[in-house]
Amino acid sequence: MRAVVLEEPGRLRLHDVPPPQPGLGEALVRARRVGICGTDLHAYAGNQNFFSYPRIMGHELAVEVLALGAGVEGVSVGETCCVIPYLHCGRCIACRRGKTNCCIRMQVLGVHIDGGMREQFTLPADKLLKADGAAPEQLALVEMLAIGAHAVRRAAITQGAKTLVIGAGPIGLATAQFALLAGADVAVMEMDAGRLDFCRRALGIERLVDARNDAQAQLQSLHAGELPTLVFDCTGSARSMTAAFDYVAHGGTLTLVGHVRGDLTFSDPHFHSREMSLLASRNATSADFSWVIKRLRTGQIQLAEWVTHRATPQSILRDFPTWLDPAAGVIKAMLSFD
Repeated sequence: MRAVVLEEPGRLRLHDVPPPQPGLGEALVRARRVGICGTDLHAYAGNQNFFSYPRIMGHELAVEVLALGAGVEGVSVGETCCVIPYLHCGRCIACRRGKTNCCIRMQVLGVHIDGGMREQFTLPADKLLKADGAAPEQLALVEMLAIGAHAVRRAAITQGAKTLVIGAGPIGLATAQFALLAGADVAVMEMDAGRLDFCRRALGIERLVDARNDAQAQLQSLHAGELPTLVFDCTGSARSMTAAFDYVAHGGTLTLVGHVRGDLTFSDPHFHSREMSLLASRNATSADFSWVIKRLRTGQIQLAEWVTHRATPQSILRDFPTWLDPAAGVIKAMLSFD
């Protein structure tokens, strides 16, 4: 059975590993599609939080159920599902309050424990979600979309709210998508001209800010001299996250969706004078996943242009390093085991 293993930063290898058997409450699944996340790219580069080596990456997953262990209900052999890759304890203070996305003992597939870049693996069957009629490639994008949906729900967006999403990578695009669905007046800030063009073409966003040129002046010109009341930083860049404090209107909210290794600093007088709210948004809950699936079923999310690069288990060893280069124009890369 083939598995793509990140042995250490900068070194991917294809290994042959024995097929597992499902235990109590588990399902044996076959990987159909694996979305490549910024987490995977950062891990390859050696700068991902919460990560250890060697590791089988892959947490954006579409899988086919092959076999079921004892005690499994609600899913059947042969069904294609997406995966909630967050294994929470169910006992800590966060879990008891329904915030399973930030469980104290969180284990994320492909980050803390081995993930889905392998032909077959087992996981708790209650982490499988059916989405009848959705293609495997769509299902592999659900986790990414759910992170954006969670961030938008966390910030409590209201109709017409002046909103800025910083960073037009996959998570930023997902956040912008759900901010639009919530009725916000959305602008996107990005350094890459190709990604700004993607926002216009694929999401219909016309309020675009080129982060390379006086971003604050551009922002104020969009809203008659005012700044946005809701700002999401989805970059995973300490420099961008620090600068984001300057883009929030008085009384507004900054939500940090990305994260970095190390500390962030900000001016307390600047922060205090604006009575700014600062939020972190981590992962997503099962409710967020269900919300995304519902939006896919009703056709409110169109994903045809999102997957720009594809690979097989053999070609990913060659292709993966190239995806770190912005010149490659990657929006979303996808690994196929079919």
